Amino acid sequence: QVQLVESGGDLVQPGGSLRLSCAASGSLFNMYAMGWYRQAPGKQRELVAHISSGGRRNYTDSVKGRFAISRDNAKNTVYLLMNKLKSEDTAVYYCNARWGDRVVWGQGTQVIVSS
Repeated sequence: QVQLVESGGDLVQPGGSLRLSCAASGSLFNMYAMGWYRQAPGKQRELVAHISSGGRRNYTDSVKGRFAISRDNAKNTVYLLMNKLKSEDTAVYYCNARWGDRVVWGQGTQVIVSS
């Protein structure tokens, strides 16, 4: 199965932008559906964005119009572009890969939105 490493988390000001990356190692990355999840302090983990192996995208309502998920199968990488960031976007963001009953999680990357 694949292994996932997230990067790109940072401290940014409200209204700013940030791009997260999730690099996968292993084989058959193109067969996996990929997702970004986040967990804020005191809150449950939630799905932020999802992209299927065929490129179909879904977003949670709170980020629609602001975030964009994409994948580059040639680079075995999935991205999350975050625009117009809000303080409530502060969380640890996790990358997820799924192919049938195979599920893999990354280690997470911290995003802090604060002035």
